[in-house]
Amino acid sequence: MKRTARLLTLTLGLMLLTDGPVAGLHHNTAHAEKKKIILRHADTIEGGEDASGSYRAAIGNVEFVKDNLRMTCDRTTDYEGQDRIVMNGHVRIADGSKEVFGDDGVYHPLTDQIELYGNVRGRMLDNSMMVRSRKAVFNNRENRLWFYDSAIGWRHNEQVSGDVLRLHFKPEDGGKEGGKQKLDEMQVHGHAFYASRDTLTAEPPGYDQLSGRHIVVLIGEDSKVSGVTVTKEAESLVHIYDEGGQDDGKDKAKERKDGGEKLSGINYSSGDRIRMIFRDGVLKKMNVTGNAEGTEYPPELRGSFNLPKFEWREEEKPFGRKAAAKDTTAASIEKMEPGRSRNAESLP
Repeated sequence: MKRTARLLTLTLGLMLLTDGPVAGLHHNTAHAEKKKIILRHADTIEGGEDASGSYRAAIGNVEFVKDNLRMTCDRTTDYEGQDRIVMNGHVRIADGSKEVFGDDGVYHPLTDQIELYGNVRGRMLDNSMMVRSRKAVFNNRENRLWFYDSAIGWRHNEQVSGDVLRLHFKPEDGGKEGGKQKLDEMQVHGHAFYASRDTLTAEPPGYDQLSGRHIVVLIGEDSKVSGVTVTKEAESLVHIYDEGGQDDGKDKAKERKDGGEKLSGINYSSGDRIRMIFRDGVLKKMNVTGNAEGTEYPPELRGSFNLPKFEWREEEKPFGRKAAAKDTTAASIEKMEPGRSRNAESLP
């Protein structure tokens, strides 16, 4: 049943709420005062009761902010005495570096955490990373984003997928609050898969691939991959290059355009754990432990086989293929001696 008097009061108070703290959210300290939620706009505000209790709702072109977060949707519902603001319709969360969209969501002001549901899409605002899934959790305090339920993401020439994809960001600009952020870690859990397009040889297309239960990808300050660890049922398929090869009239398909490196083989490895260390985006060390096995295939087989779960799904990018920035930072493999089945160098 609607509370008429309260509805009238809230409707008349709309102008006071605009660019002011949302009514009903009280703060008793200077720190908390800074953390108030500011309602920027709503076409209508109303109040009432439903099965969940007394509520206040902002309806139509809703926009509210808290610190660096800007949140928009069709409707918000704030339940009295509960740490949740329910968001419905065309939900968008942005913090100046990244944005996430969903059909519906729930914002928890005390923990600064937002849950998003439905057709979830997220990206860095510079289009360097895109993700899609059916659920996401945006943790603003810890600079983390979780994507659940058949999550898949694209970063430059890389693709990651699994049951859960967790992204961690680090602040730029000396850690200034609300400043720019950059991706520094990707974690994939459950049916984890990582693929990177091998750009050293143009044709036929080839992809370095990793598969396992868990994959952790570390991103360096230069935005290039600095390390990858795969655990549990780990498999890898990587293209191996050596230096100094010259065209003998038969190996044109194996050489880089500059003639400096040739594809010497394609390495398959499996074990309990695979660890890779990169320098300047190039694989320098690789270690396979626990029931390790490996095979090297000739370069002529490039593009003719993949790991069982491989599927390049670039056409599914949520913001369109044109939105993906052209990249030269994807990891590639080089300088492993021909004939070696594994480990140009072994980790200590």
